Amino acid sequence: MFRKILIANRGEIACRVMRTANRLGVATVAVYSEADASAMHVAMADEAVLIGPSPVQESYLVIEKIIDAALRTGAEAIHPGYGFLAENAAFAEACAAASITFIGPPATAIRAMGEKAAAKALMEKANVPIVPGYHGADQDDAVLLQAAADIGYPILIKAVSGGGGKGMRQVDNAERFANALKGARREGLSSFGDDKVLVEKYLERPRHIEIQVFADQQGNVVHLFERDCSVQRRHQKVLEEAPAPGMTPEMRRTMGDAAVAAARAIGYVGAGTVEFIADVSHGLSEDKFYFMEMNTRLQVEHPVTEMITGQDLVEWQLRVAGGEPLPLSQDDLVIDGHAIEARIYSENPQKNFLPATGTLHRLRPPPEGPHLRVDTGVREGDEVSMFYDPMIAKLVVWDRDRASALRRLLDGLERYEIAGVITNVNFLAAVAAHPAFAAGDLETGFIEKHKDDLIPAPGAIPDQALALACLDLLLARTGHAASADPHSPWARVDGWRLNGQGHDELSFRDGNGEDEIMVTVHYPSAGGYRLALPGGEMLANGEVDEGGTLWADLDGLRVSAAVVHDGDKVTILSGGRAHRIERTDPMALRDYDLEEGGKVTAPLPGKIVQVHVAAGDNVKKGEPLLILEAMKMEHTIAAPRDAVIAAIPFSPGEQVDEGTELILFEASTDG
Repeated sequence: MFRKILIANRGEIACRVMRTANRLGVATVAVYSEADASAMHVAMADEAVLIGPSPVQESYLVIEKIIDAALRTGAEAIHPGYGFLAENAAFAEACAAASITFIGPPATAIRAMGEKAAAKALMEKANVPIVPGYHGADQDDAVLLQAAADIGYPILIKAVSGGGGKGMRQVDNAERFANALKGARREGLSSFGDDKVLVEKYLERPRHIEIQVFADQQGNVVHLFERDCSVQRRHQKVLEEAPAPGMTPEMRRTMGDAAVAAARAIGYVGAGTVEFIADVSHGLSEDKFYFMEMNTRLQVEHPVTEMITGQDLVEWQLRVAGGEPLPLSQDDLVIDGHAIEARIYSENPQKNFLPATGTLHRLRPPPEGPHLRVDTGVREGDEVSMFYDPMIAKLVVWDRDRASALRRLLDGLERYEIAGVITNVNFLAAVAAHPAFAAGDLETGFIEKHKDDLIPAPGAIPDQALALACLDLLLARTGHAASADPHSPWARVDGWRLNGQGHDELSFRDGNGEDEIMVTVHYPSAGGYRLALPGGEMLANGEVDEGGTLWADLDGLRVSAAVVHDGDKVTILSGGRAHRIERTDPMALRDYDLEEGGKVTAPLPGKIVQVHVAAGDNVKKGEPLLILEAMKMEHTIAAPRDAVIAAIPFSPGEQVDEGTELILFEASTDG
């Protein structure tokens, strides 16, 4: 076993590796960028080395800096985590050249699977089934367009060096092929330094099922069963589970054998995942699954495999990299129970899962135990930065069967308290509670198919949430008044008036900053408050305990809530739901947008990568204006209405802050 290892990563996976290393008595070295100086993984490590500015191209992706940090600290091995340099053959070779063990597969295996077209050709030779498609070296636009026609639409364009949904475009007809090809190439070049693509058939009703494989340096290869990763948004996984619902022992054996054959074909060593796409138009079938790609690293979703096998895959990685044989044989491995993982992101599902930045003013996960695990790399008070992936945590649950695990997942999501950023927690709960998900009726188009159920249009703030916001404010007033002169009439907070019963009016704005909401507060002689809410009157009373939890009695209903303040904005966390409300002062001056032409602003910080329009152009509502790259993904900014472009203040390559005006429109001449 190694004495000291360096983790060439950040966030959740760096912390995950450190936990196993600490248990095994292995010292750890963290690397960090300027943005991560106070990050959780830095605090957890025995040593930490600054490797550069915040952008990954200047820090976490610079091989020389990582190797230098390992040499300076005397680390014997480097664990790459996932992402960044985890599947970079040149990095594995640089480790070997510096006499540092790379905790991963040989560079030859990384190269064999890193280029998708070559990997598919290799798998075909190994008798592993592949999806019909074009994987040739000729990258001429006309050749690719003809290949798409020969395959038959719909098709997928995929960056050959891609992963995580980056550089991938679904195309339904020839008219959309050219723009999709440009986007896939541009994103592939930006994310992986390679703009080559492949074209393959898009299966109408696919399921994404992957097999965890492991190989040692003695030639032993096993699989640790399957994971279903079909619930995805923007080709990125959201919920994963093991075993796959509906999987038969025969199909598990067939897929497992194919995955082991794939690993053997490239002389694999360490942890890897062979990803398959299964056509479930007529249910799971042993002759209807196809090789997609192999991820030559530990997967984000590896905890569900650990939960059903009782194995620590990071420990396996360390032992195999140190030359030890696999801890168990294939016959020793068994499935015990069912596990589900939910990826909690700082993102807005109602805005096409747009990533969000901000400070985690409150972060309280449910308590961990044998049935529940939380893998995270952030703490309360940390910032979700524009520079990195917006994942907050992975919530993983286990139980004897899928139905019981699903109940634990819903309970865990309801108990997760996050405020300060918009998250997908409510969305994840909607997926977990959906009848189709409960029935195991899964496919990669699950979210799009059930979008109206999972992502309802923004509605009015519920009366209960408004009542809790009012009660929090009123109780705070009472507390302030109690510390003032008790004999002063100005210290009274019960709406007292000289000539009759008084009342107060509290003004709020919903989380979208649009609708004004007025709540009238009366003060009954019996105590408490009578609130005139949009849905009717409600009697409210309550108290705040020493831990800051608001305990409220709302018309006889006893509820609890966490109320998190951020200036005039409050987040009400109650019953597994988060409601963002802004307290407004109706007497304050309002800011109005006096620019008649309107404007388009950046939804989050990023870099302009392409501008589609020029000053003087006429554009229609929904027409693409420019492309903004932020938080590792491209975001198309579209016209909010029919208009004429007045000016474009930025050019491709320039950085912009959130809220920056990107496109100016000419003033409307209507009316």
